[in-house]
Amino acid sequence: MSRLFLVGAVLTVALALTGCAEPAPESESESAPEVPAAKPPAGEKQPPEKPADAASRGPKAPEIQAAYWLNTAPLSLTDLRGKIVVLEFWATWCPPCRTTIPHLVKMYKTYKDKGVVFVSLTNEPRQKVEPFVGKMGMVYPVGGGSPTGRVYGVRGIPHAFIIDASGAVVWQGHPMGGLQQAIEKQLGKDR
Repeated sequence: MSRLFLVGAVLTVALALTGCAEPAPESESESAPEVPAAKPPAGEKQPPEKPADAASRGPKAPEIQAAYWLNTAPLSLTDLRGKIVVLEFWATWCPPCRTTIPHLVKMYKTYKDKGVVFVSLTNEPRQKVEPFVGKMGMVYPVGGGSPTGRVYGVRGIPHAFIIDASGAVVWQGHPMGGLQQAIEKQLGKDR
């Protein structure tokens, strides 16, 4: 095996595991969109706050927003209260996101009838997202044109959150790094 091949393979694996931190430019004349800050600009919703019983639960999940929705009517976390929500942030241009989507589709099929709702949000326009969603077989709810990643302090994608039935964030991380175990843990609490 050549050194160049080995270096390329290591870089590919590292990128897939770490995610994308910054969107690719639309064209050479456009600059890349700003990476979401850890805290939203003044006037926007603040990051999740710790509830009084923070020892048993995480921070309350901020509401989600999207300019348009695919595979569903408009959604809100308020409407989903009582269910476990897997909230994932992604983009069409992100190679690690493309790698995790088949995993998420499989997990959606496994858990959709067990009270788990999958919601994927991107800040991209409908004309980019809609054909991509069809091509990738993303049959779960997808919201686009969403500013919600900023509110959640997302700095790299793909990034997922689990919101429990009470509306608290109980897990966050890479969708292929412990998400399934965290869902199982939440389902075990409901039994």
